[in-house]
Amino acid sequence: MADKDLLPEALVPPIGLRPELMPRHVAFVLDGNRRWAQARGLTTLEGYEAGVQALKKIVELSCTWGIRAITVFTMSVENFFGRPEMMREINFGLELIVPGIRDQMVDMLARERIRLHVIGDLSRMPPSLQDAAREVEEMTRNNSRLHFTIAACYSGKWDIAQACRELATKVQDKLLMPEDIDEAMLASHLSTNVLEPELACPDLVIRTSGELRLSNFLLWQSAYSELYFTNILWPDFGEDEYLEALKDFQSRERRFGKSKSSQAE
Repeated sequence: MADKDLLPEALVPPIGLRPELMPRHVAFVLDGNRRWAQARGLTTLEGYEAGVQALKKIVELSCTWGIRAITVFTMSVENFFGRPEMMREINFGLELIVPGIRDQMVDMLARERIRLHVIGDLSRMPPSLQDAAREVEEMTRNNSRLHFTIAACYSGKWDIAQACRELATKVQDKLLMPEDIDEAMLASHLSTNVLEPELACPDLVIRTSGELRLSNFLLWQSAYSELYFTNILWPDFGEDEYLEALKDFQSRERRFGKSKSSQAE
C-alpha cells in the first residue's frame, strides 16, 4: 500500500482507483517492440524507439498516481548471449535502453524527482553503456519521488547466484556464520537492494504481448507479486491499459501465502 505520509502531493490516482490500494512497486516486462514494428512495416529500431516513448508515458503516470517504484525488464542475459542471429537488433535495443532514456528523459527525471537505477550483470555490457548507466545514476542520486529501475542484461537466476557468492565470500572471510544466513539476509544482497526494503519486491508484475511467463525476471522478488498478462504489445501499452491492470490488481485479495482464516485471525 502507498504510504500517504511519504508523498501526499503524488497521491492522485484517477477515478476508479482507491489510493489506499495502489501498488507501491510495479514491474514491467517490456515485450513486443519488434513485433509491433514488423506489423507496421517499420524497422526494429523504430519499434524500440516507440517502446521508449511508451515507457516515458508510464513513468509519468506512475509519478502522478503515487506509485513509489517501477522496474522494467529491458534485456535479459539470454537475449544478449543466447540469440546470436539477433545481435544487430539487440544492439539497437541496448543503445536505446540507458543512453536513450538518459537523453530523452533527462528533463523529466529532474522535474519529477525520479531516481534511476540500473541493475543486472553490467560487466557483460559494452563499456559505453556501463558509463551511461553510472552517469544517469549519479545525475539522479538525490531524487526520491519515484525509483525507476532498469533491469538490463539481467537474469533472476544470476541475481540469486551472485547474492549467494557474496554471502559465501563473507563466510569464507569469517565475517559471517552460515547459520546467520536467512531469507532477509539473502534478499539484502540481491541487485534490488538499491531500493528501500519495503520497495524491493514488486506488488504487481505486468507483461505485455501475450506471453504468459516471467522469463527469469525478479524470480525471488516476485514470490508473492500479483501477475498481470495482456496481449497488448508494449509500444501500444498506454494510460488505458495501465488503468486496466491497476483496477485488476485492486480487485484481488492478497494473502502472501496465508489462508483466509489465518488472515482473519
